[in-house]
Amino acid sequence: MSTAMNTELIVAPWPGLTPRLLHTGNDSESVDAYRDSGGYQPLADGRSLLDEIGKAALVGRGGAAFPMAIKLATVRNASLQGRDTVLVANGEEGEPASVKDRWLLRHRPHLVLDGLRLAALIIGARHAHVYVSDHAAAEAIRTALAEVTPDGLDGVTVSVCTVDAGYVAGEETAAVRAINGGPAKPTDKPPRPFEEGVGGLPTVVSNVETLANLPYIHHHGSASYREVGTADSAGTFLATVTGGGRPPGLYEVPFGIPAAKLIALHGIPAERVRGALMGGYFAGLLDQRILDVTMDHESVRALGSGLGCGAVSVLTDECPVAVAASVLEYFDRENADQCGSCFNGTAAMAAVAAALRDGAAGDEDLARLKRWSVMLRGRGACATLDAACNIAASLLAMFPDDVARLLEADRHERAENTFGAHRPFEVEPL
Repeated sequence: MSTAMNTELIVAPWPGLTPRLLHTGNDSESVDAYRDSGGYQPLADGRSLLDEIGKAALVGRGGAAFPMAIKLATVRNASLQGRDTVLVANGEEGEPASVKDRWLLRHRPHLVLDGLRLAALIIGARHAHVYVSDHAAAEAIRTALAEVTPDGLDGVTVSVCTVDAGYVAGEETAAVRAINGGPAKPTDKPPRPFEEGVGGLPTVVSNVETLANLPYIHHHGSASYREVGTADSAGTFLATVTGGGRPPGLYEVPFGIPAAKLIALHGIPAERVRGALMGGYFAGLLDQRILDVTMDHESVRALGSGLGCGAVSVLTDECPVAVAASVLEYFDRENADQCGSCFNGTAAMAAVAAALRDGAAGDEDLARLKRWSVMLRGRGACATLDAACNIAASLLAMFPDDVARLLEADRHERAENTFGAHRPFEVEPL
């Protein structure tokens, strides 16, 4: 059984919400339509906008949820000290279960470019890069750039950098390395991009959805931005929901809404929900407690998981052991082949999960998987190995009965409804 999503994408805002990021229609928004909605407003004072971003408590939408104001302020300080700076809009979106960044780039390129413009002006960057692997997204941005011209971006020039898609290609140091002419693979840290990034200059690497929030804050202010969401997770975010035999969905929702209601909005009854894969592949598995959580960083983190990039892949008929095995096999294929701990660790965990799925694992294998899920964390140049550890550890913690059942199964007995997706819960936007 495969759950690769090649069907129509559902795009909708939360009921009753006036969307800030989504818009109706399948066409790419034109510059005239975007300006008519209030886009590309002049920026009078970068310091004041930075303060508003801080008051809005905008955090990154790429996965780490790092405060945007701090990221911008750090590189702005380098600019104030006379150094040239660079901005990178990261839209590579290596998570197969996420579609939000590609959708924004394809359908609202001017919203992304406006956010890029504002961020570049705040940090004093004269040049910016849009970093993507999706060719349709790259074409949409190039078309938008031809419409707006550098003068329309207040003198900020923009280059589009395209790379081959890959899980590690979206990591911030991989983006910098690729723009600098190298492979799209992570580098050791330090230095981090804010210290030494594109061309050796202080660089802000920001997810495109994060940047797409800046025009709203610029236009409406932090108080309006915080009218929805929670105290610690303010505003709205784009959630990619897959699973349950449904077409994939992209929803703009306020932080803090019940996950059960989001899943119901997607058309999956609560009684069918067995669990979920959270944050794309990174944050691991949750069991039926997904139905009790609210969609904000604090609530999901309290269960030992994470909201990450906002992707929720709902498990219904799938065996969670088989899902974990498929994700770990994906990590084994997608690691950067640079760090021995990751190269060997992802392969070892994938092998145990596959053996467990196939009824061919023993107690010693399970003990090794548990040990590896703890001791391998934090090793390597990027977080791929951490993601693999999250999958392994959450499988053991959230689905012990399924693990025990397959541990005791006949060695030639495969899990029922074996999940065999090459890229689990993949979303391919139309």
